[in-house]
Amino acid sequence: MASFVQVLAAKLGIATRKNLAEHCADQFSKPISFGLWIAMEVAAMASDITGFIGATVGFNLLFGIPLWSAGLLTGVVTFIILWFGGRGFRSLEATIAVLVGIISLCYLIEIVLVKPRWGDVLTHAIVPQFRGTGSLVLAAGIVGATVTPYAIILHSSLTQGRVVTQDDIQSKRLFRFEIVDVVVAMGVASLVNIAMLVMAAGTFHQRGMNNIGTLEQAYKTLQPLLGQAATWVFAVSLVASGLSSATVVTQAGQIILKGFLNRQIPIWLRRLITMVPSFAIILTRLDPTRSLVISQVVLSFSLPLTLVPLVMFTGRKNLMGNLVNTTTTKTLIVFVTAVIIALNAFLLYDTLMHR
Repeated sequence: MASFVQVLAAKLGIATRKNLAEHCADQFSKPISFGLWIAMEVAAMASDITGFIGATVGFNLLFGIPLWSAGLLTGVVTFIILWFGGRGFRSLEATIAVLVGIISLCYLIEIVLVKPRWGDVLTHAIVPQFRGTGSLVLAAGIVGATVTPYAIILHSSLTQGRVVTQDDIQSKRLFRFEIVDVVVAMGVASLVNIAMLVMAAGTFHQRGMNNIGTLEQAYKTLQPLLGQAATWVFAVSLVASGLSSATVVTQAGQIILKGFLNRQIPIWLRRLITMVPSFAIILTRLDPTRSLVISQVVLSFSLPLTLVPLVMFTGRKNLMGNLVNTTTTKTLIVFVTAVIIALNAFLLYDTLMHR
């Protein structure tokens, strides 16, 4: 579902040379456009909480430093990455690719150490198994965290001006290349998600440890089960995933502001503003893991606000030309949107009912 949504976002950028935020500003009234901008900014900050706090906890576990010091270190490193990315988009892409490579390597090492039951892994990669509402909430959270509002807007902007097509044939060819790009990228993301679940299931659940509820508990429990190296690898994966997420969210925030309001601010100022909620959580000593869960609930509010316009715009012939959605594509994207909205609505409902 995530791949399908991202492919349509990319197609919107290829066909119209405008991203989703720009189309919302053009097609909707000013009050609606302004409201969508606020919602997307809040969603970007919620996504940043996930990455920033994840990296902060990783530094905290890795070096044994206080959370506020780890937060400062995370901020400094993200500024360095953004400065490096300012030298060109390719540089930023290379940096993110390195971080994703580190994440993948970390979880590959964890999987080797865990030695899961591969028969069960292969079976349930095809046949899902839910046990109570808790597992369904987990599934909804994964979908919501993967198909994020900022990622949809960001992907619609990546193709709008990097390769300028001269006719419909070139546009369709570029779109085919983009399909491959998205499927590969989301495939890697899926493998990382699978590795996380398999590692947790093989390490904790298989041993009857069903009360591991925080990142710190997971870190401390890994050492006696898998050894000191496993805890280091876990912490490094948190740092790498957090830094990559925080960096991408900052770039997406710039696109959101420019698209909705046609305004720009220095990227260092954007980074400072986006970090405010994360530092507030750290300084007030709120539970970091609980804060990550709440940030996903915030995303569940805002996700339909990008999915519905995406369905509307990619189905309009006057905008998309020959790349307009076919009847089959329209049916599939409406179904996918309905499923994602339903899952996230259930996540929100369950979270509020069990506070």
